[in-house]
Amino acid sequence: MEPSDDSGLNAKLDAIIASINTLRLEQAQLASVVDATNGRVNALQGVQQAQNGITQDVSQPGWRNAPQSPQLDPHGHPSRDNISSIDGYGRDTTLSNSPPPPRKGSTTTSKIILTSYPGQAGVDPLQMSWGESEPQKRGPVVASRNPSTIKRRNAIGAHGGSYSIYYALAVASHQLDTDHKPDFTNTEPAANIGPFKAWGDPKKIVAMDPYGHLAPWLFKDLITNEGVDIRPTIAITRAHMKIPELEESVRKGRLVPDGKICLNATGELNVTKFAVEPTWYLPGVAARFGISEGELRRSLFENTGGSYPELITRNDIKLFLPPIGGLTVYCFGDPAKMSDPNVKLALRVHDECNGSDVFGSDICTCRPYLIFGIEEAVKEAQQGGSGVVIYFRKEGRALGEVTKYLVYNARKRSSDKASEYFQRTENIAGVKDMRFQALMPDILHWLGIQKIDRMLSMSNMKHDAIVEQGIPIVERVPIPDEMIPEDSRVEIDAKIHAGYFTMGKTMTMEELGNVHGRAWDDVDH
Repeated sequence: MEPSDDSGLNAKLDAIIASINTLRLEQAQLASVVDATNGRVNALQGVQQAQNGITQDVSQPGWRNAPQSPQLDPHGHPSRDNISSIDGYGRDTTLSNSPPPPRKGSTTTSKIILTSYPGQAGVDPLQMSWGESEPQKRGPVVASRNPSTIKRRNAIGAHGGSYSIYYALAVASHQLDTDHKPDFTNTEPAANIGPFKAWGDPKKIVAMDPYGHLAPWLFKDLITNEGVDIRPTIAITRAHMKIPELEESVRKGRLVPDGKICLNATGELNVTKFAVEPTWYLPGVAARFGISEGELRRSLFENTGGSYPELITRNDIKLFLPPIGGLTVYCFGDPAKMSDPNVKLALRVHDECNGSDVFGSDICTCRPYLIFGIEEAVKEAQQGGSGVVIYFRKEGRALGEVTKYLVYNARKRSSDKASEYFQRTENIAGVKDMRFQALMPDILHWLGIQKIDRMLSMSNMKHDAIVEQGIPIVERVPIPDEMIPEDSRVEIDAKIHAGYFTMGKTMTMEELGNVHGRAWDDVDH
């Protein structure tokens, strides 16, 4: 027999492989176009649902009826000279005869405005009617100090929470121009949410903007026609999640890959994520804490080093964007099921613990409980329900990591007894916890959650805050004993004695005195 023509066969195989690669590339490009289109559809659908077909009533003092305020002069105008004379730039402060390097143009004005007042000339804030169900009547949240926007602001503070300080550094170092306006092309939400009845209830949502995910599209006319800088305070995206412990969960049979939510044997998960920056409606926040708005404003002003004088001088502005961390929602399964009362919902509300969540410290139960919460949320979604984990940036019970480590030192340099657990914190911070769960349920209202079938938390404060907001909890699920690190028994036993939910025994103070943590020099062999 004559040998076969291998070269001809290889050429055909190469041609087939090339065709397959071309199809894959075209499929990827098509998927990208489809995804971008879906994003725009989600935004348009969200805007349409938010507006709900109700036109603007000209008798209502909506933002459309507000007169346009005078605009600041453009760059280069004499009234916008920089303040270089203040920082001494250009002075001969060195022995070198070489000229100073060229400096980027400043975008600051010649005047430093410390505060503003109601009725001040040129001050023309956009209407804000918090709790109004129609976004066009309510108006946008405007906090930017962009030159075209500064006099239209109806919110105190700045976008970005604690990251607003880095924005200031970027401007000061001339790496960012204050005239920059974001291009929101293809940034539309990756999932549709709401609107829900609570969005229009000024008592249900006081710590976030319910329309924050749609702001650039709801108020596009203001942005385009009047140059007002309006930014979102919520972003929604989709992603995959990979955590080492979840591979072990699959291997031990606690998680079962389904190709949809749990994607494979490594425990890789499909997840929809919602990032939220806080927006406080000051009268509502004050009411949650049982204090007056004036008391709240004064305390915020005085205890932030006087950083926000408009809290005192602008009682007409009711919104404040605080310089604190926000939250992230991790939704497993169909996001629409979160608001469906006919399916079960499992929820873990988790407060940040960098040492444990990220770096695996075993002095507390934070990471193990977080992993358990993710597992249970995924299983609920796989059974046709909804699984949700909400992660709040409240490091060290909102006391901060420095205070937390000082407490660790005080504990480990003494007997580290469970009976003294909270006292160590109070000795240093003056209070044992500053997370203040009263504002936490707002995100549940925003997601449309009407009941919680399985609350993956032992916290009495979280439980009480949710129930007080009218959301029933059917079952409370403690962390399994086998997931509790030995050195964290001090923490968990002390918390159970203080009121945390348990299906086991609550120790007496005498018994807590016999629960000791590991000393620094103790090593497991």
